[in-house]
Amino acid sequence: MGVAERVTELIVPIAASLGYELVRVRFKGQVLQIMAERPDGTMNIDDCATFSRAVSAVLDEADPITDGYSLEVSSPGIDRPLTRAKDFANWAGNEVKVELARPLDGRKRFRGMLRGLRADTAVIEIESKEGSDTIALPLTSIGEAKLVLTDKLLKQAAANQSQIDESDFDTVEVEE
Repeated sequence: MGVAERVTELIVPIAASLGYELVRVRFKGQVLQIMAERPDGTMNIDDCATFSRAVSAVLDEADPITDGYSLEVSSPGIDRPLTRAKDFANWAGNEVKVELARPLDGRKRFRGMLRGLRADTAVIEIESKEGSDTIALPLTSIGEAKLVLTDKLLKQAAANQSQIDESDFDTVEVEE
């Protein structure tokens, strides 16, 4: 079992108790990266700080990483990774880049419009010389998948931002 898997086992209960869902845990170099969000897809800076403190305490006690490391806790961001089956359903209609762990018909990389989830496969519409093809990529074969930053995705993010209750923030006075 690798570091990311050990850490995941330790922090899933913490995430759940705080009302967060893990999106991804990755240990690369000397950086432990944890992405999380609330069930509604939000994760603000205070959430990140709260989760980071809780995770740090557990990791200090369990000590799953023997050498020094940096901890990064963040939201998945706009061009988020797609790591869970529900991500492929929730983000249908957006452009994605997918890299398979093993080639499918001699090909590992795909870019196209995510059409959703069918059983245990991500359905993607890709452009070809003949027009467009719809392919089904088994979730178990996907090494990495992420949304492509497009104008449509930026507009979706902006629309979500407009739903923020501004009364939660302090008033900022600007001197002229």
